[in-house]
Amino acid sequence: MPSSSLDRAMFGLFSTHALHLADKHGVFARLLAEGPATPAAVAAARGIDEETLERLLLVLASVSVVERGTDGTYRVAEGLGPFLDTESPRYIGDFVRHLVTNTTGQLDRLDDYLTRGKAVADAGRPTPFDTIYRDEQATREFLDAMWNLSFGVSEELVRLAGLDDVRRLVDVGGASGAFAVAALNRYPELNVTVFDLPEVGPFLEQTRGEQGLDDRLAFAGGDFFRDPLPAADCLSFGYILSDWDDKTCVELLRKAYDACADGGRVLLMERLFDEDGGPLATAVMNLSMHVETEGRHRTAAEYEGLLRDAGFADCSVHRSTWDKHLVVGRKA
Repeated sequence: MPSSSLDRAMFGLFSTHALHLADKHGVFARLLAEGPATPAAVAAARGIDEETLERLLLVLASVSVVERGTDGTYRVAEGLGPFLDTESPRYIGDFVRHLVTNTTGQLDRLDDYLTRGKAVADAGRPTPFDTIYRDEQATREFLDAMWNLSFGVSEELVRLAGLDDVRRLVDVGGASGAFAVAALNRYPELNVTVFDLPEVGPFLEQTRGEQGLDDRLAFAGGDFFRDPLPAADCLSFGYILSDWDDKTCVELLRKAYDACADGGRVLLMERLFDEDGGPLATAVMNLSMHVETEGRHRTAAEYEGLLRDAGFADCSVHRSTWDKHLVVGRKA
């Protein structure tokens, strides 16, 4: 019989889809709101098929996302509620949807990469963000996924960054403003500009209105390959450098160096590989970067090397309790 680790590798496809569908059809919302329930009760409440639901719940129980009672009821496993609650900053549903509806369909390209190499196989394909921002719906879904990945951990990363002395922050590629909002909530004297492609502008405007940050949160549309970055005391890159190769990363960081005030700093917020190649989430997302972008994930030491190559010094690493961490470089 296969080992449990091989089982997880073989059948992970099914558990990811079960997770997505249970979230999409409000199963977790029902269990979180009203407590343990039978598949029949949940199916009736949500207007979905009981047999299909029970089969999905059995899969989710086997991977410990839900727990099955002796009376046939199911409940969300202890400690997972915040990740499955749509009102929680830790909610991951939009990111899971992105994996199922976007990433999964692109994984077939890995076979072509293995036989011909990525550069040859992708020749003539649109650039990564031409695909990601191909229309309004695709843009919205991607930005929702990035908010899921970023907002909860951003509250801790802001604290680790210690921005008491910063008055102007530019969040490069800041999307709909997850890190910006977390920073503004903690530091009332701070002003933040999100610099991103013009397609992102309307979504940042929506965030600004919803969060009541009209006077402190701004948007600057541009292309960081062609345009200079706005000047600031501090510039941040969250899940940006993992989209690009080392040469491109150093070029972007040199632009940040030019835009950064003397004595200022740059914040890199990324998943980090351990020296042994883990953890699993970083390894999986590293493979996703290979398909969806032109980048990869790195160790903390590799990011510090990129910072030094761009002119920054006094680099430091600050690990969060999440899977996204902070690497800081200072401009002398």
